[in-house]
Amino acid sequence: MAARPIWRGQIRLALVSIPVELYPATKSGATIAFHQVHEPTGKRIKYEKVVPGVGPVDRDEIVKGYEVSKGHYVLLDPEEIESVKLESRKTLDLVQFVDTNDIDPMYFEKPYFVVPADDLAEEAYVVLRDALKAAKKIGVGQLAMRGQEYVVALKPCGRGMLLETLRYADEVNKAQSYFREIGDTEPDADLLDMASMLIDRKTGRFDPAEFHNRYVDALRDLIKEKQRKKGEKVIQDPDADAPPPKGSNVVDLMAALKRSLGDQEGGRAANENRGSEKKTSAAKKPAPRHAPKKAPAKKAAARKRA
Repeated sequence: MAARPIWRGQIRLALVSIPVELYPATKSGATIAFHQVHEPTGKRIKYEKVVPGVGPVDRDEIVKGYEVSKGHYVLLDPEEIESVKLESRKTLDLVQFVDTNDIDPMYFEKPYFVVPADDLAEEAYVVLRDALKAAKKIGVGQLAMRGQEYVVALKPCGRGMLLETLRYADEVNKAQSYFREIGDTEPDADLLDMASMLIDRKTGRFDPAEFHNRYVDALRDLIKEKQRKKGEKVIQDPDADAPPPKGSNVVDLMAALKRSLGDQEGGRAANENRGSEKKTSAAKKPAPRHAPKKAPAKKAAARKRA
């Protein structure tokens, strides 16, 4: 299935507007996810939302709160949070151009491919791309997307362009506080020459395909090996393929439904119960009609006395 753009709009440079689409330039890397398992039964460990001293709580009783001081929260409704979200503007204004080395790598956060929206936009797109290349500049602006506002950097990328979201200044730690204790002594000249020779010897072009996550690869090999070996700890949840049991979730659902229906529905159910009780009692009344059948016993007693 073709990738879908996460944003559609236009890049505006003075009076020139270029319709573009943004696509994620990265994806999640390989990883191994572990579950916590109760070894005696083979069942997954589950987590509940609990309140100390209260126990498990219903989802509809949970609200969002911001802690303004220890134990004091300002509560916010979903509607209030939604009301301050920024609408995604359809225009990215390039308000500044900086040298390619002016932005510290620590500020770059997430990259997106910028693609011309149609054939008509391609000419202006190529002009902007090549102008940035020739000037060795990066375009900077702000973009509202997914309810938030980002500082973004636009730069050439091969035949296209790359847009990268940038971290705000208060999101980056100052390096001075970490490097303050490093001394100002000059390194030994011989050691510096040897290090420079080693760097020259290992200098080459970076190819990311040459690097693999060796930890993930080793974990996969270990898991496969333990599956093949007999006597290894491989357990199975006996209820893994069974339908979900009727448990606390069903009870919680029934309670929620009853709360939703309210007392009126409860009253209706009570009326129905009373009606069924009347029917039951009415069904029992015809029993006396069979009592006369005992009469022959009296006649038999009379014949006996005779």
